[in-house]
Amino acid sequence: MAKNATINLRVDAEVKEQSGKILDAMGLTFSDAFNLLLHQIWIQKSLPFNVVAFSTSPKQQSAPKQETVDFIEQIESGKEKLVGPFETKEDLWRSLGI
Repeated sequence: MAKNATINLRVDAEVKEQSGKILDAMGLTFSDAFNLLLHQIWIQKSLPFNVVAFSTSPKQQSAPKQETVDFIEQIESGKEKLVGPFETKEDLWRSLGI
């Protein structure tokens, strides 16, 4: 398929920089990535991923739930014990009393 159309985009500089690093590590250019995205939109007739609304930027997402914080503190204090890894799923079930 011939590439004979141009799209110009305006994006946040930090988003561009961070995304560019990830794409570079994958061996892709922005053009490659955008072409992949457009092809998937065309094939799937929708965005190829779920869109999630953030109340804040991804960097500023909320803290973990208190239940998670409490559990981590219990593990670190030795009150709660993690077990595993397990060789088989049966070993896991046995340790859970199932």
